[in-house]
Parts: sequence; C-alpha cells; structure tokens
Amino acid sequence: MSGAVGTTRRTSRAPVPAPGPARVPSVPVLVRLRLAKDLMDRRYADPLDLNSLASEAGFSRYHFARAFRAAYGELPGAYLSRRRVERAQDLLRSADITVTEVCQLVGFSSLGSFSSRFREVVGLSPTEYRRRHWAERAPLPVPGCFVLAWSRPGSAIRPGSATQEKPGGPASG
Repeated sequence: MSGAVGTTRRTSRAPVPAPGPARVPSVPVLVRLRLAKDLMDRRYADPLDLNSLASEAGFSRYHFARAFRAAYGELPGAYLSRRRVERAQDLLRSADITVTEVCQLVGFSSLGSFSSRFREVVGLSPTEYRRRHWAERAPLPVPGCFVLAWSRPGSAIRPGSATQEKPGGPASG
C-alpha cells in the first residue's frame, strides 16, 4: 500500500455555525456610538470614513464596527449609505434638480454607485422613483401673496410690464 498522507479530500464542508446573538452594548457604549451615528445623520453628504467615525465614538475602527452592528443591526457604511439614499428620496420627490445633482448633494462619489445603492434600498432606479412620485403629486399651491398681487385691480405686476419702484425712475416714461 503506497498510501500518501493527506491525500483524502473532503467532498462536503461542515456547516459553518450561525453567529450567536450579538451582545447588546452597555449604555455608556451606546452613548458613544450615538455620537458617531449623530455625526453621520448631520454630515451625511461629507466624505466620512470608518476611522473618523470610530474616533468620534472613541473606539478603534474594528471595535467600532462590531459594536455599531451589534447596536443598530448594520455596519456603519451601510447605515451611512442608507441615510444618503433616504435623503435622495426626499430630494427626488420635492426638488426639480437632476439625478446627478441629487447624487452629488447627498454625498455619493459616482452616479453608478448611487444608482446601484438606490435600487438596492428602494427597489426602483432614481429616475423611476421620481417619475412615480411626481405623477402622484398634486400641483404645488400658489402662495397667497402671489394670488393677492395678481388679483388686485390695477396691479403693477403683470406679464410684460415693468414694476415701478420710485416715481420718476427709469420705468416711468
């Protein structure tokens, strides 16, 4: 028998045990994690990295990532990008700016990564999301001051007419 040692191959892998329930961080740790989370909520459009977030909480980057996940159920980077997508949803519903401008305003560095993450979180592309929400949106109400100015008899504010600010000025003649 020539039997070489270690030549048998395992054809099936043993199942990897599922991670146990994460230990919930203590209250002092949660307070420090909240500082970093508040920083992400406040400055979501800024280029934030794991080192700066961890230093805000007073942890090493690895301990911060583990503790953040245990406390909030997701890694800090995932939370930050989800927060950016939530802000982008608001801008796409309410502002008349391009998708590229929204992408830059919320802190994504590329339109491709923004669109991919947006579709992953929302289930629609940014353009489709805007189209659906603008179709459902009622027209914006006209501000009362405009209604009053346009409905006043003899109003100086009419299309094609200049408003006169001072008597005898350049529009008076």
